[in-house]
Amino acid sequence: MASSAVSPDILNALHNKATQLRIESVRATSEAGSGHPSSCCSAAEIVAALFFSVMRYDPKNPKATNSDRFVLSKGHAAPILYAAWAEAGLFPKSDLLKLRTLASDLEGHPTPRLSFVDMATGSLGQGLPVGIGIALNAKFVDKLDHRTYVLMGDGESVEGSVWEAAEVARHHGLDNLCAIVDVNRLGQSDPTMLQHDMEAYRARWAGFGWHAIVIDGHDLSAVVNAFQEAEATKGKPTVLLAKTFKGRGLSFMENHPSWHGKPVPKGEETQKAIDELTKQLKPSSIALSIQKPAPSAPNATATSALPPPPYKLGDSAATREAFGVALEAIGAANPLVVGLDADVKNSTYTDKFGKKFPNRFFENFIAEQNMLGAAAGLAACGKIPFVATFAAFFTRAYDFIRMAAISQSNIKLVGTHVGVSIGEDGPSQMGLEDIAMMAAQPGVVVLYPSDATCTYRLVELAAAHKGMVYLRAGRPKAPVIYGPEERFQIGGSKVLRQSASDVLTIVAAGVTLFEALKAYDQLKAAGISVRVIDLYSIAPIDRTTLIDSARATQGRILTVEDHYAHGGLGDAVLSAVGPEGLRVHKLAVRVIPHSGKPDELVDHFGIGARSIVEATKQIVK
Repeated sequence: MASSAVSPDILNALHNKATQLRIESVRATSEAGSGHPSSCCSAAEIVAALFFSVMRYDPKNPKATNSDRFVLSKGHAAPILYAAWAEAGLFPKSDLLKLRTLASDLEGHPTPRLSFVDMATGSLGQGLPVGIGIALNAKFVDKLDHRTYVLMGDGESVEGSVWEAAEVARHHGLDNLCAIVDVNRLGQSDPTMLQHDMEAYRARWAGFGWHAIVIDGHDLSAVVNAFQEAEATKGKPTVLLAKTFKGRGLSFMENHPSWHGKPVPKGEETQKAIDELTKQLKPSSIALSIQKPAPSAPNATATSALPPPPYKLGDSAATREAFGVALEAIGAANPLVVGLDADVKNSTYTDKFGKKFPNRFFENFIAEQNMLGAAAGLAACGKIPFVATFAAFFTRAYDFIRMAAISQSNIKLVGTHVGVSIGEDGPSQMGLEDIAMMAAQPGVVVLYPSDATCTYRLVELAAAHKGMVYLRAGRPKAPVIYGPEERFQIGGSKVLRQSASDVLTIVAAGVTLFEALKAYDQLKAAGISVRVIDLYSIAPIDRTTLIDSARATQGRILTVEDHYAHGGLGDAVLSAVGPEGLRVHKLAVRVIPHSGKPDELVDHFGIGARSIVEATKQIVK
């Protein structure tokens, strides 16, 4: 594929930009006393070509609509990203000397505290999935012509999430996506698996259906021409496989394995390094100009009110099914809502949304890591992604969830098929650790509705909430106990049974709420009065209601949950009321469960009405 020649004057100017990026990376890391200058130096020509020849963006407004997007997947090379934006004029170069300090947002690895960062990177293998989400948004949702560039390291190419992303990008024909692999041969502790076997890299990416271009990553003419070829390639994504050398430009560092993650010592050695780089500058009178993006029409953002929940008291519906109904309704009311699936949409009921809004629904097949990363990319474009799968399968993508939490990403996760109550499928399918997983991440809202009406309203609240939300939805059908006019709130709870003579507060959610209500009837018949709370919001938690109820019931609380004992609903309640000196008794699943009938398993593993009655009698005896 032919590419237009780049003039020698422009190449000299780009060479000087690359050299300047190296100088700033060395200077900043030396000042900080830590960082990865060698990994910055290998990518200097790639970054210089992108920022000062290839990408269309507004240097003063990184989030300008229709701007080309850049994702630094090899986040340890953050200094060169910061240097590029300083060189482009977004902030003073003097700020680079605050790298890795508490007073600066120029952290050791990039986070979205910075206006030019879409997603926190540094846990490797995540940039390409995020880039897929950005590219999906441009191609199918907003229909913009901007391109997405993802700079990866060769070491992270071993990550399975990279190849999940490679499959999904090919499937969706993301010709607006360009990955660049900085093949600098050296990892952290050893040479990389393939080192400089460029044909092996080419064969692998081509085998995954990508247009693969092998280049000398330090030859600016080849780099710029390759980016032109990538833009001209239609119907498939492109990867530039750039053969580079770690520490390029510094004779004492180049291609030496001992320099990973080590700055040049501050002082005389830093100056020697900068002098060596400065001597490489070439005469150039050309001022490179950055091409700004073409204007685009604003996207529709108008929202309308949701219809009331379509359930009445006495109906029976699974909360997972109610989630699907609510998602379809929200999709009609809010054009920013998008959905993502990993081949379980007929079990999570997201297929309802997908059939109605095919351009806002993205199938990832069985690639949960990519699904989470793509959701974060879509969220970075202002969308409200709902990501649904079996709760157990979120464990595979937990590192992505962690990085999304660090990014304060506006993604909504829905885990279905939770607990032993799913029945015959057995422990591999039973989400029994999901509350602990999600609540461990700062700022993540954790919701656990018990009936269809509550689910519908909590999905509505999740969409409106700015920040990550996890909603736990069950497999079995459950009676509807709330009328369509009932209201809920994040951080709330419902007291379903109470009297002045209550001697114990029972706190439950999901399937165990109905077990608690059965136990209430049995205990009442035995002359024992208890209070029952539906704790549908686990994080944040309704501490006031819990404390008031416990104090009204002789300081006693019993929690019941279809979840492992550690880190679940019971521990959340204990954290809320423990400082008040209140005691919490916990019923939870305490062993690895077994296949069986749902009701049989709930009873067998000690979270059913029988166990609640027995525990209550023991506590109040």
